[in-house]
Amino acid sequence: MRALKILTVVMGVMIIVGVVALGVVMTQRLGGSGAASAVSATLDEPTGTIIAGIAATADRIAIQLRGGGPDRVVLIDPKTGKPVGAVKLAH
Repeated sequence: MRALKILTVVMGVMIIVGVVALGVVMTQRLGGSGAASAVSATLDEPTGTIIAGIAATADRIAIQLRGGGPDRVVLIDPKTGKPVGAVKLAH
């Protein structure tokens, strides 16, 4: 019976420590490294172009475009909002 009480106390402490650790990690990831600023980007693309997909990494945003010419992927710098490269897909 004594072992059961010790086990219950230990598991309760582990739950509390885990919840506190989770809260610390969430706080650090949500606001610890500095707030990201919003960036607007205007793409000079032909009429009929649609955004088919978006993917982001730490230093680039890739926007997949369809229509208005051959399919293509435009790379945007998230800090400036300006295009830094493009990949055109041949048909």
